[in-house]
Amino acid sequence: MTIPLLVVDVQTGFINDFTHHIPPRVVRLIEQKIYSPILFTRFINLSDGPYTRLLNWNGCHGEPETNLAADLAPYIQSQFVFSKPGLCGMPIELVDYFCDHQIQQVAVVGIDTDMCVLKIAMDLFDRGIEPLVLTDCCASTAGLQAHLAGLAVLSRNIGAQRLRDAGLGEGFLAAPTPNQDD
Repeated sequence: MTIPLLVVDVQTGFINDFTHHIPPRVVRLIEQKIYSPILFTRFINLSDGPYTRLLNWNGCHGEPETNLAADLAPYIQSQFVFSKPGLCGMPIELVDYFCDHQIQQVAVVGIDTDMCVLKIAMDLFDRGIEPLVLTDCCASTAGLQAHLAGLAVLSRNIGAQRLRDAGLGEGFLAAPTPNQDD
């Protein structure tokens, strides 16, 4: 049985200096053909949702911010894209998919390690599905400290053995800067 890859919120609105390396890494991971199927979530900030009402954050209300990263386009199948309003963790359609297919293990990658990746990995764990978080294919829009904080919380709550390295970090713990890519 193959293990699905869940790509969490790798979308235009979350690509910045701290996360720009994630879409190409995820593409390289997908091209290894280790995981199947490839599933995607995308965060949509509802106008009446808590991020807007309580935090006064108005990002990711719609396109283009809610579009999945362009690098991923060749690998996206619409039936495997699950929209989620806010930090809800797994949308019910995704939960149903995992139940219907008796999924026992899921590889998880994406943005933000300290928010949606963390929430989804913990939700999987709570449902008895083993999350394997591929740490070098995750990042936080808030930077390295937020990413590491997310990994620390995940290590404590789902077990350090479920945090894995996909071998795609090229020796970098954080996002490579343009000078480091040369």
